[in-house]
Amino acid sequence: MQRRRNAIYLIIGFSLLSGLITGRTFFFNVTYVFAGLLVLSFIWAWNGANWLRLTRQTRARRAQVGRYVEERFAVRNTSVLPKLWLEIYDHSDLPGHFASQIVSNLGSRAMVTWIVRTLCIRRGEFLLGPLRVVASDPFGLFEIERKISATSKLVVYPATVPISDFALPSGLLPGGEALRRRTHHITTNASGVRDYVPGDSFSRIHWRSTARRDRLVVKEFELDPLADIWIVMDAERIVHAGEYRPNEADAKKLPWEIDAQFSIPPTTEEYAVTAAASLAHHFLRKDRTVGFVTCGQHHESIQADRGGRQITKILETLAVIRAQGTMPLEQLLTLECNQLAQGTTVIVVTPSTREGWTATAHRLLRRGLRVIGVLIDPESFGGRPGMKQTALHLNSMNIPTYVVKKGDNPQAVLSHRFAGG
Repeated sequence: MQRRRNAIYLIIGFSLLSGLITGRTFFFNVTYVFAGLLVLSFIWAWNGANWLRLTRQTRARRAQVGRYVEERFAVRNTSVLPKLWLEIYDHSDLPGHFASQIVSNLGSRAMVTWIVRTLCIRRGEFLLGPLRVVASDPFGLFEIERKISATSKLVVYPATVPISDFALPSGLLPGGEALRRRTHHITTNASGVRDYVPGDSFSRIHWRSTARRDRLVVKEFELDPLADIWIVMDAERIVHAGEYRPNEADAKKLPWEIDAQFSIPPTTEEYAVTAAASLAHHFLRKDRTVGFVTCGQHHESIQADRGGRQITKILETLAVIRAQGTMPLEQLLTLECNQLAQGTTVIVVTPSTREGWTATAHRLLRRGLRVIGVLIDPESFGGRPGMKQTALHLNSMNIPTYVVKKGDNPQAVLSHRFAGG
């Protein structure tokens, strides 16, 4: 394009010089024609880029890995002159999102629309836009760009897999039914009173009954089938392993062509996020009270709650979390779980093989909490060995333990009663 203009400039200069030397009108006419061509081409290109209205509509600002996000684009020509050629470039950073388009022969006051459906293959927060419009003249002498800086954010939630039967500690969560079994732990489910026996805690004394009967009377408790569930995900940087190389070829596949087993990026971070998201979704669908704790870029603590809003909070946190934390898992468990009530279930999702966090899990058991381990084996991702010994150690403490390895289907691993090391 620059060489074409230079050729026109050369012709204009040569014709003008020849006309001044010879005085012949032919050379002056040639000069006027090519000068007019330059002016007309510039005006045409400028008109193509400016008398234009471009809109984009995103059906939803929330999506999930494995699902499609849909955008509708519309280009309207607001001038009376037609636009022969428009190049529209989209600079969104959503992987596999190819919304750029070439629009040709856009008539006066006409409009062209197109729809872009993109398969989400990576969790995170992405920017849709900005757009850049490039217009040219019919002779290809000028190219005018117009930037549309308007952007919007799209949050892609991590993938979740359906879990049919996840093992919770025996006697605590039998599907929400009342459990008539006495416990020496203090729960929120008081069932009656009895006489004091040596060894009973003073905190169990029922003072009104004691005063009425003139002897020490203590409260009896039953295991609470609706105890809170807390999911603790380890996001410490040094314990995670694996390398993530996005495969954008998956963006061209249909949803049923994607196997959930292999759509999870091969890193312990992504497997841990998928497991945590799936467990939260599983229990909240059962109308359970679920809380979530992790420490990645920032310390995140979502107080235990139930319902659709709670799963949205947890998925939004998991969408942007990265394994960049510096807090060890044992410190995170000590910080967060010391305030939990007895009978609470703590599900630990981690690739850590350190003995420190297993010792902390043992202390939580002694405090009356129930612990479940979902272990992401780092050795299968090229990381440090030792997960088998960690699982055996947890099993020896009667802690239900699930071990997920690279290539495993989390749905199959987490959907049965117990998995040892």
